[in-house]
Amino acid sequence: MITLGLELSTVAAEFNPDPLFNSATSYSTIIPRSQGGADPADIYYPVLSDTNKNENSLPIALFLQGALVDKSDYSNFASYVARYGFVVVVPNHVRTAVSPMGSVTGFIAEQQQVNDVLTYMAVLDSNPSSPVANLLDSSKLVLLGHSFGGAVGLAAIQDTCIPVFCTGQFNRPKELKGGAFYGTNFLIGQGGVVPPINNDGIPIALVEGSQDSVATPDEAFATYAQIQDPPKALVTVVGANHYGITNEDNPIREPVRPTLEQDVATETIARWSALLLRGTVLNDTGAFNYVFNTGDVLDKNVSIVRVAKSVPEPTSIMGFLGLGVIGINSVLWRKQKLVRK
Repeated sequence: MITLGLELSTVAAEFNPDPLFNSATSYSTIIPRSQGGADPADIYYPVLSDTNKNENSLPIALFLQGALVDKSDYSNFASYVARYGFVVVVPNHVRTAVSPMGSVTGFIAEQQQVNDVLTYMAVLDSNPSSPVANLLDSSKLVLLGHSFGGAVGLAAIQDTCIPVFCTGQFNRPKELKGGAFYGTNFLIGQGGVVPPINNDGIPIALVEGSQDSVATPDEAFATYAQIQDPPKALVTVVGANHYGITNEDNPIREPVRPTLEQDVATETIARWSALLLRGTVLNDTGAFNYVFNTGDVLDKNVSIVRVAKSVPEPTSIMGFLGLGVIGINSVLWRKQKLVRK
């Protein structure tokens, strides 16, 4: 066991969780809607050098905005994620959402964006005048989201057209491979009870702030527990509130102030979201091990519950050890939760 512990420590020491690329850039575009109209959007992508410019290698990451939050408020987060090797699409999607509590018009995500963005990005990839031409791996789409947008992402992953999240019809594209959502639970539109989330093996990460009073940690845990298939993770960013993912805090819509600096919170949320997606969707062994084994030991700002179907290590004994670590951390997290109550 001492030897195995040393091996695990060596793997952790060799992996660098920092972004793969030094910088990211962005440009603005217009995304046509299949149901009519169009969405202004910002597209973020890493600045590639001649030595690391691999054609058709960058997955598409659609960011589904929180209700009534402008796309510009996510520029720092989107830039961080792009530097991990994703082309991040952040639209402003205006619509009217109707629920039993009334109707709201404004920036409100919906499931149909998933297919609309996928279609549009395939066109961009083959357009020589596009800044991201020949850079995309259009066979891989992942979802990011904040608050209501994250709930839309969960509904899309389980391929269910839920009225408050979906208008018309929705069919989950085969290209949809994973999702990571901040400040999200699946209570909206569900009658106050989180139903089973049938994710069909699609990896999901829920990232939440310990100071979040809008989508509380207890609601996030209840949602995490209903995700049926691993790999899955619930990452708590200690000291962040509901708006830890945005460029600035929002004291009007979130009454609890964060105790973690805003830029640190945003970077932490982006890092864990991106590495979960790299580890599970892109088979990045170092990223997978960071999320499911070692990262919370190295990052003092998080605690984590996680379940991995399998650990992509070359030996079965390392996989066995990894699953043991996952189980121990889950037990410790639950004990901490009981103490908080």
